[in-house]
Amino acid sequence: MSATTSPGDVFRQALWHNNAGLVQLLGLCPLLAVSNTLINGLGLGLATLFVVVATNGLVSLFRRWIHTDLRLPCFVLLIAALVTAVELSFKAWFFDLHTSLGLFIPLIVSNCLILGRAEAFASKQPVVSSLIDGLGYGLGFAAVLITLGALRELFGYGTVLAGAEMLFGPQAADWQVTILASEQGLILATLPPGAFLGLAFLVALRNRARRNSAALDTNASDLT
Repeated sequence: MSATTSPGDVFRQALWHNNAGLVQLLGLCPLLAVSNTLINGLGLGLATLFVVVATNGLVSLFRRWIHTDLRLPCFVLLIAALVTAVELSFKAWFFDLHTSLGLFIPLIVSNCLILGRAEAFASKQPVVSSLIDGLGYGLGFAAVLITLGALRELFGYGTVLAGAEMLFGPQAADWQVTILASEQGLILATLPPGAFLGLAFLVALRNRARRNSAALDTNASDLT
């Protein structure tokens, strides 16, 4: 980050312009495999958000004491320790959600988004900027998980917020909203091909929004 880059610019770049799921297409394995419901997407999104923010902050904090030749093994060990803490927390407080997400919580360790931001940004920048960068990338990735999960759940099962009690407790058992009868659901949306099609739709939607925004900026500059 250059001296003229503001924290707001760092956040916008991470959240929108370089979104991990829609632009860089990182972490596609959990993104496509787990995003069959909104709650699954939210659960994995929150776990990934915590890990990427904590990793960025700790890497930036200790970057001066990490030898250059050992930085990648140190980063991986740090990420593994944080993911282990997250997995144990899920087992303790969100066991049903942990069971639903299965192997994809420990697989956060292999998400190249986290290691990539630690190496490319946090290892070279101050703590505050690194935390903002991690927050932007984490929120961007979580937003894609949640949106894709909500769309697939809606079109596949006809519901929204099914299984909310797994994350928010027994009081959330009545949060489920049924919009379509189960037999009216689109089976394709619940299958892996549906995940790819859903992600392609979100990528296309973002690209269209970017083009429209660029066209508006061009027209505004022409008028001035």
